Amino acid sequence: MTLLATLLLLTISEVAILATICLIAGMVRGFSGFALSAMVMASGALIIPPVQLISICWWLEMTASLFMLRSGWQEANRKVAIGLAIGSTLGVPFGLALTTAIAPEQSKLVALGVIIVLAALQLMRVRMPFLVSNWGLYGSGWLAGVATGLASVGGMVVALYVLAQQARPPQMRASLVLFLFLGSVTTMISLLSFGIMDQTAVKRGLVMALPAGLGVVLGKLLFVPKWEHLYKPFCLTLLIVLASTGIIRLILGA
Repeated sequence: MTLLATLLLLTISEVAILATICLIAGMVRGFSGFALSAMVMASGALIIPPVQLISICWWLEMTASLFMLRSGWQEANRKVAIGLAIGSTLGVPFGLALTTAIAPEQSKLVALGVIIVLAALQLMRVRMPFLVSNWGLYGSGWLAGVATGLASVGGMVVALYVLAQQARPPQMRASLVLFLFLGSVTTMISLLSFGIMDQTAVKRGLVMALPAGLGVVLGKLLFVPKWEHLYKPFCLTLLIVLASTGIIRLILGA
């Protein structure tokens, strides 16, 4: 364990806590289809700066997407997912530019604040009819990219777009899975361009992908269709609580 901590440039306790967070976040992704990165960011931002967590989340999302892509491709609205991914590709650099330009403590507040706002909008089931257009499609993708660059939570922006479409829950879940996979492929280019995806980030991401992948498998096994309507509100409420707690701790510790 000491060798692993040294390899990842973290303390033993940080490795253990982060691995536990990734396992639980993977389970949430497995039965809800989203919130992996949001859960990791909301819980782990006090341990590792968001700019470092974003690169770790990339590996987690790619791992989870590979586990879930088959069903996502079959059931998703592929035209919508591809359009969103195109917009996201253009938006990620803007989010990363802001994240790398501000101080770590400020970036934590921004990331946690973004999570709270997006989770609250989904929890209240806020529908934005103006998103149901081509401009809405690519605009939502762009905003998802910005959110990915800020806090690795682009999927939550896409969820608002899909909500405006009034899509069936299975299709919404599948479209999110497909978008997250396509978006991860293009996001890697931006992460490399900004120098965020370095050797340390790769090591951390690969190691943390193991508990996250295990969590996804467990989450899929625990998925019960008749309880599907409860999963999302529970996850969103948990995200708001975790992110709010993080902000309070940051303010009190300032």
